[in-house]
Amino acid sequence: MIAVIQRVAESSVSISGNVSGSIDQGLLILLGIEEADNQEDVDWLAKKITQLRIFSDAEGKMNLSCMDVDGEYLVISQFTLHASTKKGNRPSYIKAARPETAIPLYNAFKSTISQITSKQVQSGEFGADMQVSLINDGPVTIIIDTRDRK
Repeated sequence: MIAVIQRVAESSVSISGNVSGSIDQGLLILLGIEEADNQEDVDWLAKKITQLRIFSDAEGKMNLSCMDVDGEYLVISQFTLHASTKKGNRPSYIKAARPETAIPLYNAFKSTISQITSKQVQSGEFGADMQVSLINDGPVTIIIDTRDRK
C-alpha cells in the first residue's frame, strides 16, 4: 500500500457535483492498493498514520498526532499511486490491485482508522471519477509505502 498523507485545514471530495465527504482540520489520505497487499498492511499503515506527529504543538513544533488535535480523516482510493513510468510516456498500472482485492482492503483501512480513532472516516467512492479539494496546511505531505517499513 502506498499512502500520500496531507495535513489539511479542510478537504472535501465530490462525485458528479455532489459532496460525498468533507473534513475540517485533519488528514487527507490518498490510498493506493496493490495485489500483494493484505490485512497486515492495513493494520500497520492505519496505526502508523494515526500516530504520525505532524501537527504543531503550542510551541509550533510538529509534535502532535491527528488524534491529539481531534482531527478528522478523509480517505480517497487512488490506484494511480502504483503507476509505473519505466517504459514510454503512458503509465502502466499493472501493480494496482483489481477491485475484488482492493475494495475489501480499502474498506478495511477506513474501518481500522475509525476503530483506532473512534471517529467516522469520510471518503470518496472506490473507482468513481472524483474531484478532491483541499487547503494543505503547511504544506505538509508525507508518503508512506508499506513495502518500506524502516
